[in-house]
Amino acid sequence: MKFQLKFIVLTLLLFCPFSGGVQAQEHTSAFRTTAFPLPRFVSLGSEEIYVRAGPGQRYPVEWVYTKKGVPVEIILEYDVWRKVRDFDGQVGWVHHTLLSGNRSAFVNTAAEISLSKKPIVNAPVLAILEPKVLVDIEECAGGWCYVNASGYKGWVEQKNLWGVYESEEFD
Repeated sequence: MKFQLKFIVLTLLLFCPFSGGVQAQEHTSAFRTTAFPLPRFVSLGSEEIYVRAGPGQRYPVEWVYTKKGVPVEIILEYDVWRKVRDFDGQVGWVHHTLLSGNRSAFVNTAAEISLSKKPIVNAPVLAILEPKVLVDIEECAGGWCYVNASGYKGWVEQKNLWGVYESEEFD
């Protein structure tokens, strides 16, 4: 009897050495419901969005967003729910229908920055943007983003924005 038990245990160890890795992959895939990259930036698609403690309506509301277009970073997915992180580092769950693929960002500097006519250093300045100003992003390439800040359109250095990754490019 002892011999059979040892044989079974040894067989399991020999033929299932990677079972722990498979479980880890299954756990990770449970938080992936789309083929979009994680993490990724999106924006709030509604004026009133309830942020919940977990991925479902049975979870309590932690806080409410009240401004459409604010950037958030999706860090996990579960079914129709997205775990998001905001500019202040707060994390919670939001229903995917309340998010938008439109890109926006906050000026993420301690000092004012220039909104430039061209995507080069020392280009003519069109406007000055204060810290935490919300901008709509139209495109990013080569370390610069073309943005709309309350009707003023121009280029800002990508590194000065929270809502786009430093090496990310899109149009």
